Amino acid sequence: MRKFNFSAGPCTLPLEVLQEAQAEFVDFNGTGMSLIEMSHRSSTYDAVHMEAMALARSVFGAPDDFSVLFLGGGATLQFAMIPMNVLRPGQRGAYVVSGEWSSKALDDGSHHGDLYAAWDGKSVDYKRMPTTDEIEIGPNTRYLHVTSNETIGGIRFNDFPLVDVPLIGDMSSDYMSRSIPWERFDLVYGGAQKNLGPAGVDITFVRNSVLEETNQDLGAYLRYDIHAAKNSMYNTPPVFPIYMVGKVLAWMEAQGGLPVIESLAAQKSSLVYEAIDASDGFYFSPVDPASRSHMNVVFRLPSEALDGEFLAEAGRRNMSGLKGYRTAGGVRASLYNAMPVEGVQALVELMADFQSANA
Repeated sequence: MRKFNFSAGPCTLPLEVLQEAQAEFVDFNGTGMSLIEMSHRSSTYDAVHMEAMALARSVFGAPDDFSVLFLGGGATLQFAMIPMNVLRPGQRGAYVVSGEWSSKALDDGSHHGDLYAAWDGKSVDYKRMPTTDEIEIGPNTRYLHVTSNETIGGIRFNDFPLVDVPLIGDMSSDYMSRSIPWERFDLVYGGAQKNLGPAGVDITFVRNSVLEETNQDLGAYLRYDIHAAKNSMYNTPPVFPIYMVGKVLAWMEAQGGLPVIESLAAQKSSLVYEAIDASDGFYFSPVDPASRSHMNVVFRLPSEALDGEFLAEAGRRNMSGLKGYRTAGGVRASLYNAMPVEGVQALVELMADFQSANA
């Protein structure tokens, strides 16, 4: 019996996708070998690669003036690649610091450009996202970097800022679980392992006009324009993660695409938040309700001892990955795209039973 995997990453994946990959793993499409053994220059892999790129564009609704890149290094490499490629002499990058991952993006990127915090949520203990009028854009700013969903803190932008500079978005933990206003963005990126596949590949969408102006005084792998010109096959790509991402995207399309996925994300998270709000304080979420994540629901019980007992009971009920991040504690339920509603219902049932036994 498969567990309900609430881990924040790597993510739970659709059973159908795993079974398809299992059936194809040793002999891919009658070729007599596994896909991960054959040349990335073969026509067989090329078809898989190009289909995954096309699905990424169509499922997310990316406009034609954006290129799709499959890159190694996860989202973390993008923390550096963005200022390396996008900033020109005299330009600055602004960052909304809304939690641990956006803080890392600013810190890492600062080695490669003039970056600053346009808003820092430290004063509100990173329990909410800012409103647009709280974001202070300084002179010579090229872009505003936002983290759409903070995996650890369990907060998200319910609407993206509307400012006078283009947005760059790290969407790792709510990638393709929501539609976005493309006209506000120059670049969107994220690791696949939170929502779209196994670890090992970053998916970056970059506006073509940005590609025309990127810094070319960089090592080849660090240049967006080179990856775009080579359809993300400048070097050997992360073959297996891309293959799996393509399968997950095809599964998403079969479910009804992004509108259905987005609706399910709201439905699943609402079930857990309703259980929290109806518990008379037995369960408590520190997050401002206006910024509640649809992907990572964080909450506490009355004591750390009860946190531990709750997690132990979850394990006995075939649920995994509910322990909060090591620096945050408590409980975190990650409700990524492949988490079935039945899994969320099982969690809510556990919450009711545990409160009844321990309140």
